[in-house]
Amino acid sequence: MKKTTTKVISIVALCVALNYVGGNLALLLKLPIYLDSIGTIFSAALLGPWVGMLTGTLSGLLSGVTTDLFSLYYIPVQILTGLMAGLILHRANKLRWLPLQSLAISLPGTVVSSAITAYLFHGITSSGSSLLVQVLAGLGLSKFASVLIIQVVTDYADRLISVGLVAAVITVLIKRKVVTFK
Repeated sequence: MKKTTTKVISIVALCVALNYVGGNLALLLKLPIYLDSIGTIFSAALLGPWVGMLTGTLSGLLSGVTTDLFSLYYIPVQILTGLMAGLILHRANKLRWLPLQSLAISLPGTVVSSAITAYLFHGITSSGSSLLVQVLAGLGLSKFASVLIIQVVTDYADRLISVGLVAAVITVLIKRKVVTFK
């Protein structure tokens, strides 16, 4: 992990706030995406996987104790997202393959979140994607298959949006020489 400085603490705090606002916005609007990992991906891209994992953990704790209890159970997904984003985006200097990078970032978390959703919550969570799971289950698919299909689609869409936003912000920060991205 990078040396803890005021800058690192400030970035983590900003990114936790981004996750909190994005996640609560998605929850309030019952969106089928989550928007709760933008800050995790941003901090991981800037400062590496350990900081991304810390940001994801703190975000899950904050959301879990204030607005969405389900967030506590999905902290492992935030940790995996921070890890993968840090490994793939930090110092990669390749923010051109966003669809593939988003897929690689989302897949490990998708497996874990599918298991949590299917086995712990039987496919029903606070997310807007729960309705889609119920539709597929009503069409005859097993609960796990329904959850897995919806999680693959919604997690990928969520990470693609998040990585795209992060890439756009980092591009602007590099052009303005606010950050260096080796």
